[in-house]
Amino acid sequence: MDEAAVSVRELVRRFGEFTAVDHLSFDIARGEVFGFLGPNGSGKSTTIRMLCGLLAPSEGLALVDGIDVVRHPERVRERIGYMSQLFSLYGDLTVYENMEFYGGVYGVHGRAFRGRAGALIERLGLGAVRERLAATLSTGVRQRLALACALIHEPPILFLDEPTSGVDPLVRRNFFDVIADLSAQGVTTLLTTHVMDEAEHCNTLLLIYQGRRVAMGTPREIRDMVPGTLYEVRTAKPSAAAEALGRASGVIDASLFGTAVHVSVGPEVASPEQLIRDTLARAGLTPERLRSTRPTLEHAFLHLTETAGEHETR
Repeated sequence: MDEAAVSVRELVRRFGEFTAVDHLSFDIARGEVFGFLGPNGSGKSTTIRMLCGLLAPSEGLALVDGIDVVRHPERVRERIGYMSQLFSLYGDLTVYENMEFYGGVYGVHGRAFRGRAGALIERLGLGAVRERLAATLSTGVRQRLALACALIHEPPILFLDEPTSGVDPLVRRNFFDVIADLSAQGVTTLLTTHVMDEAEHCNTLLLIYQGRRVAMGTPREIRDMVPGTLYEVRTAKPSAAAEALGRASGVIDASLFGTAVHVSVGPEVASPEQLIRDTLARAGLTPERLRSTRPTLEHAFLHLTETAGEHETR
């Protein structure tokens, strides 16, 4: 376990009778970009808080950079950078003053601070706003400032909780370019996200549902967990088409994706396209377009969480 940047074994967190994290286990390799994927309330943020040493586990073991988060939470906090979706900045301080404050918290002063701050300001494009109050900055710039503050003490591990919440796609892409550069330098990143495009940037994804591990693998491995063959159907009445196809024998799932219907057909069906056409014809519908397509992370996310939910209710 000590070879990994983060090692978690049978981690549990209860709040009264409610179990927020339920016997969770995983490892994160050094330099890896590791994504936590799951619906709201699935236990992602609670897990990160335990890994930061901010919340004691009810059971289980968690090591961050080889340090036990229960026995030595203060040592863990020295080894990590943490960035929440709220950014935790001081609006009445300038960009540079915020960095100086966080540098002081981590014991980075004088020449060491000036060198690190200067490098981060240049790298994250904060030079033009260096003397502006944080409260006056756009969401994208505040995001970059929060990342600079999290990196000021050069931590080997970063925990990012919904780091690009509320920012535009260009800012999001630039943010992940920085994360990729950090990964190349050996920095380990664990991030939580609901954005499927973000999840594609991760080396490994862990999908959790109701505090439990549902699936783990590379983005491609997660996509390949969607069963059957996927088809995209476009018709004049997509809702009616989804309803009809969802009832057809051999169809695993039929759901709306925008104005199209995505249909997953089981491997036992000899002619999936013919099944779809015949089913629509019986419902008085004609496909305007019918083509096979590859599952996305969104398909996998929906399938795996729905399957986990079905098991939970049995």
